[in-house]
Amino acid sequence: MFRIPLFSRATPRTLSASSRKMAPRRLALTAAVSAATLASAVVSPLASAQERDSFSVCWSIYAGWMPWGYADVEGIVDKWSDKYGIDIDVVQVNDYVESINQYTSGNVDGCAMTNMDALTLPAASGVDSTALIIGDYSDGNDGVVLKNADSLEDIAGRDVNLVQFSVSHYLLARALDSVGMSERDVSTINTGDADIASLFASRDNIDAVVTWNPQLTTVSELENSNLVFDSSQIPGEILDLMVVNTDTLAANPALGKALVGAWYEVMDKMAADDQAALTQMASAAGTDLAGYQAQLDATHLYTTPTEALSLFDSPDLLDTMQRVAEFSFEQGLLGDMAPNPGFVGIETPSGVFGDRNNIKLRFDPSYTRDYLSTQE
Repeated sequence: MFRIPLFSRATPRTLSASSRKMAPRRLALTAAVSAATLASAVVSPLASAQERDSFSVCWSIYAGWMPWGYADVEGIVDKWSDKYGIDIDVVQVNDYVESINQYTSGNVDGCAMTNMDALTLPAASGVDSTALIIGDYSDGNDGVVLKNADSLEDIAGRDVNLVQFSVSHYLLARALDSVGMSERDVSTINTGDADIASLFASRDNIDAVVTWNPQLTTVSELENSNLVFDSSQIPGEILDLMVVNTDTLAANPALGKALVGAWYEVMDKMAADDQAALTQMASAAGTDLAGYQAQLDATHLYTTPTEALSLFDSPDLLDTMQRVAEFSFEQGLLGDMAPNPGFVGIETPSGVFGDRNNIKLRFDPSYTRDYLSTQE
């Protein structure tokens, strides 16, 4: 099984990936739950959140989320937690879908995930969730790779291995649409992100994958393999977030303040090209400094709060989330009984898409704005 090296210091706390075999769609909803009763029947265990002083957030290996591991190992999260009189446990999960499982089930208070997965997994399951930090958008970090072919059109008729119903599925649909094709022209096979690179390398019958870095780099560099489409062709659509439980955040604003402060302290180091910090992140991502820099070249990091706020406040964010919601509805990811793409309300500073009485995903710039005000 493909494993990615972790930090060389004390091994980060990890959670079991034993439930990775569950299809992500099953996390979102079950067919037995009707649209009329969903919002009340499926709720987060943290829905009745109270004031407390101990929290946990999780993350998985990805170029844009390595700062969370670094912030944990270097005591930056502890520094900001201490400032606000709380404790935050930063947990590394080896399987991405499992990390969202842990958040959706209420085992952690926050999780690093994409905008689409925030909508189709916790939000669609009735977990009121807040995008606290917009960290970056994928600008080439997600891609489609084929063996023995150099054109996207050659994907026709192939089995495509990916994390089904994740943002990789969204990228595949956007890729197919760009050449006048649809999912009817391929077959998708659900494959855990921790396994996808080793399977692609070792099995001749696996000849099409959709994945993200660092796995994307690994599979792209294999003999007779070619990257035929990537997220730089749909800029700004795949957003990487830190999502926290809305009720927990409302009862404990110190959690939001500490996470935002820790994040931008690391962003300052990355913007300054801090070689020691970048080298440590590279090692944790299973590559060297040059390899990690290549991944960052395909990641549009919002290294300053000002830049992140420009996206938070832009109508483009609402347009993007509407497009994501429409795709998710077409794929049945909002639940078999969802009547329309707006079944789950999405709130941004520019407005609301969908049902205002069922808002379950919120983009909240207030903590980023507060942090910026303290730096001026």
